[in-house]
Amino acid sequence: MLPVDEALARGRAFRLCLLLTLAVCPAAGAHADAWPARVSYVVDGDSLWVRPVDADGAATGPRARLRLVDIDAPEICQSGGLQARDALRALVQGRLVQVAVRARDRYGRALAVVTRADDQVDVAAELVRQGLAWSDDFGWRRSPYAALSDDARDGHRGLFADAVAQRPADFRRRHGPCPAPEAGRASHARKEPEFP
Repeated sequence: MLPVDEALARGRAFRLCLLLTLAVCPAAGAHADAWPARVSYVVDGDSLWVRPVDADGAATGPRARLRLVDIDAPEICQSGGLQARDALRALVQGRLVQVAVRARDRYGRALAVVTRADDQVDVAAELVRQGLAWSDDFGWRRSPYAALSDDARDGHRGLFADAVAQRPADFRRRHGPCPAPEAGRASHARKEPEFP
């Protein structure tokens, strides 16, 4: 049996190797069935609107609302929610991306892996790496981003700098959805975007 310190060091080393593999080999986000799109609006830390484009960047279809699959970012009215939204905006707003839809959620949003087209950065992985979203594990199934989330938590990055950071699902259970914005106030809640 290994001493506790050695076991912890091996676990951290394994997570670091996995993290580096995901960073260097973004094949997890590069899917054969992906389609190109331009990000037109970021709703919050894990939801965005895109418009499909052709090879020249010209729009080819209607806008689609996406949710990044396998992560859960704070609600916009939750502590860290605006920070997560702003980080996603900085990563993708107006940029070309590759979209690989995996399923639909109960709200009809496409659950997708979104990868920046120019450098193949998996957007969800980057948010989790920065500590701005949780990996979204389901029962026995660990998200592909679980090691990144563990590493961000261990490093006290982003949301995990707060020892009592609350998972968005727990926040929603306790507080319900974010309130609608008041009339005349700048909106940060779930308002549908106005597109040009």
